[in-house]
Amino acid sequence: MTSLLVKQLQHAYFFNRILMAITFKTFKLTDISCRGLNRERRKERQLFLSRHVVADGKEFDGGVLVDENGIISGVYTRDSLKDLSLLNDDDLQVIDGGRWALMAGVVDSHVHVNEPGRTSWEGFATATRAAAVGGITTLVDMPLNSVPPTTTVDNLKVKALTAKEEIYIDVAFWGGIIPGNEKELKDLIKAGVIGFKGYLIDSGIEEFPNVEETELDAILTTLNGSDIVLAFHTEAAIDDDKNTQCENCDPNLYSTYLASHPPEMEHKAASILAKYIPKYDVRIHVVHVSSAGVIPILEQAREERIKAGSTRWRGGVTAETCHHYLTFSSEQIPPGHTEFKCSPPIRNLTNKEKLWNYIRDERLDLIASDHSPSVASLKGPNFMTAWGGVSSVQFGLSLFWTEAKARGYSLSTVSHYLSSGPAHLIGLQNRKGTIRPGLDADLVFFDPNASFVVTPDIIAYKNKLSPYMYRVLNGKVMQTYLRGQLIYSNGDVSEKPQGQLLINDSVLFKR
Repeated sequence: MTSLLVKQLQHAYFFNRILMAITFKTFKLTDISCRGLNRERRKERQLFLSRHVVADGKEFDGGVLVDENGIISGVYTRDSLKDLSLLNDDDLQVIDGGRWALMAGVVDSHVHVNEPGRTSWEGFATATRAAAVGGITTLVDMPLNSVPPTTTVDNLKVKALTAKEEIYIDVAFWGGIIPGNEKELKDLIKAGVIGFKGYLIDSGIEEFPNVEETELDAILTTLNGSDIVLAFHTEAAIDDDKNTQCENCDPNLYSTYLASHPPEMEHKAASILAKYIPKYDVRIHVVHVSSAGVIPILEQAREERIKAGSTRWRGGVTAETCHHYLTFSSEQIPPGHTEFKCSPPIRNLTNKEKLWNYIRDERLDLIASDHSPSVASLKGPNFMTAWGGVSSVQFGLSLFWTEAKARGYSLSTVSHYLSSGPAHLIGLQNRKGTIRPGLDADLVFFDPNASFVVTPDIIAYKNKLSPYMYRVLNGKVMQTYLRGQLIYSNGDVSEKPQGQLLINDSVLFKR
């Protein structure tokens, strides 16, 4: 960044801290802290109150009743609470968020935790603590960047044992698709992976090679008819001069990197997958869409599926985009600032606004972080050699609200894309992702009117690298609850990890 821009952001930061102090002094609603809590499981029923409950696409003044097991047992308007005399029930623990919105916990379906193997990059403890601070109550760990990758049941077991006592929120796992592991897929499904992820192009990770198009029939045959989702990175090699590194171009310029990953690479990957969609009854998902041109390709394949009688969610053809594609444009990225580098790359402003139009029209299905951290030494100023990945697991809810609010969207839209959509993708829509009786009481008190500045001292994930540094974000997570248990409040994360592994223990740990 230019020195002038940094100074402006720093001034905004200190001014914002003063405003926040005034706000907290005047409107502080609760002094509940996580310190000392969670040593024993709570046993009483709870009633969460808010003037702004966000539930199942509606927003209203009301409350959420939670049973002793942390399951939602009722959702009520304020008037119905009075009629039922619930507000005067002495056996209830009443938690009143006042003007804070009460929302379903965020489900982040795309996170690279990197443990075991690359724990200097990230780990389950730090990633899930940061997620809790950001209002995430469930995340799904990607199969690569850890060593070993999640491509066999034995490797999944290693990862699960590593995570078991370290997670502050619930964690599920993607399995990996690599050449030659088709025979592992059914056993991985039995062990509880929520889906599989693969590449049609070099992943950049030696232990996670890409599959060739010629291998797709065997993979799809193995998964045919199952409820499992098959996800792919949205790039494939193209026979074009654009798909070559410019030898005479400055590698410190973002434009050099952007030219090496043209949108045609995304379009080709989507087109390859679209060819196979009519042939197999397999759910296909495209991750981290950067180019808006991907969506029409997938929509055509989805329409064919639905016409053929598919009753799967969204016809079994879905796509996600990420916060960085919705926040930044290529024109904003300064030379040498490789904290912005990711693959596929952040594209121009026109493309960004097309993605927002697709959100408005519900042509995208969900938003994920694609949290992909690394150590600082792997960044450096060279866009062509720096590690590609953006760290944002802690800030997704505020990032999306900042942009959505400016465009006139409601908190219901936010919850749809950050909670409900991802829960449907990973097959947990009957347990996670919305406020509804029978689902886990994974809840967030969110102040949509607060703001804060991203600074190194508030970042809870391991490596404090972020393209959002010194950026003012709107909306602040005030408290996070996992199955009714307070895991984050007022800057404190619970002392004891409360998360569960969302796997099939009886299968995985019998091996």
